[in-house]
Formats: sequence, structure tokens, C-alpha cells
Amino acid sequence: MRVDMQHTLVGADVLASGIHDAKNRLFEAQTLLAQAEAEQGVKLPDARVAISGAATRLSRTLIAYRLLRDQQPMAIVPVTVAELIEDAATTVRTQFERAAVGLTVIDRYAGAWPLDRTLVMDVLVNALQNACRHARAEVTLIAQAREGGLCLGVNDDGPGFPPALPVQRPEGQSGLGLFIAARIAGMHQRKGRCGSLSLSSGGPLGGALFECNLP
Repeated sequence: MRVDMQHTLVGADVLASGIHDAKNRLFEAQTLLAQAEAEQGVKLPDARVAISGAATRLSRTLIAYRLLRDQQPMAIVPVTVAELIEDAATTVRTQFERAAVGLTVIDRYAGAWPLDRTLVMDVLVNALQNACRHARAEVTLIAQAREGGLCLGVNDDGPGFPPALPVQRPEGQSGLGLFIAARIAGMHQRKGRCGSLSLSSGGPLGGALFECNLP
């Protein structure tokens, strides 16, 4: 059994290496596309979106792999919450504009909080992208203090989460994103408390309510 596990881990390492290489090739494709656009005087936004989306999914898969292997480094430092959520909103702004979905950002914390900015940013961007795909017209990103911690929430006006949505197993792209979010939240620990992920339906907009709670 131990040998089989070793073979499984080696196989996973090989797959991770292949994913990393594919991601780098996509970034090369982005550079070539930009050069072609400049030379030909044309714009290919759909091609840019497709390449960027594929690269993002590969990057997220690598994060999941590192989380499963306990190899994902953490860099927890005080981060200005208002800047964090504004940067997350800026990252997805084009997607929201193309989908004709409104995005409102609300900072009710107004201060800094210790967290891993890169990882939490990935959590928020993924949550916003999912919300944009399912929203009818509106999405809200809100940061607020809750029970001595920081709560980062994404709420949309769509149909809400399906019942018994799994967040512990990386099954499919939505399951992968939720798995990563749950693990990243749990990796944030402070004063004997661990972060957590909460999924529900309702909130001010009545649809899916995604909440990342950090201690």
C-alpha cells in the first residue's frame, strides 16, 4: 500500500509539472497575441479572455495540488481591507461589464487585517467570477467585522446555491474553487481560532451568499 501511495504522489507531481508547463505556454500565447494585435492593428478580446481564463484555471489547479500536498506557503501580514476588495473588483471588472452585471463594493471594516493577500485575493476573485456567471443583474462584495474576525462576503441575485453543495472535494471547476477557498480559510489561524467558509442562499440580494471568515 505504501508503494502504491508513493506511485500516486509521483504521478501527481508529474501532472503538476505538466500543468505548470501548460500555464507557461498560455502566457507565451498571450504575448504572441499582443504582438499580433499590434502588428495587424486589430483587437481580439474573446481570444484574450479565453487564454486568461484557461491560465487562471490551471493556476487554481496548481494551488489545489499544493494545498493537498501541504506545500502552499503562507505569508500573513497586515493588509488594508479596502484596497484588497477594490483590487479584487478591478480584476473581474471586464467580465462583469461584458455580462452586464453590476458590482457594488462595500467596506464596513475600514482598517487592516492579517492575512495572506495573494491567497485571499484568489478566493475573492473566484467567488466573484462564479457570482457573475449566476447573477441576474447584481453582485455585492462586502467586508465587515464579525465575532472578532473579518468576514469577506460575495452575494448575488441569482438562484442561490444548490442544497448540500460539497466544499471538501475538488469535483469540477466550482468544486475546485470551493475546495481551495475552504482550505485557504482554514489555513488562517489566530489565537486558537481557524478561518472557515460559509455557503448559504439569501442575503440582501436573495441569491448565493459566499462568506470567507478569517480570525
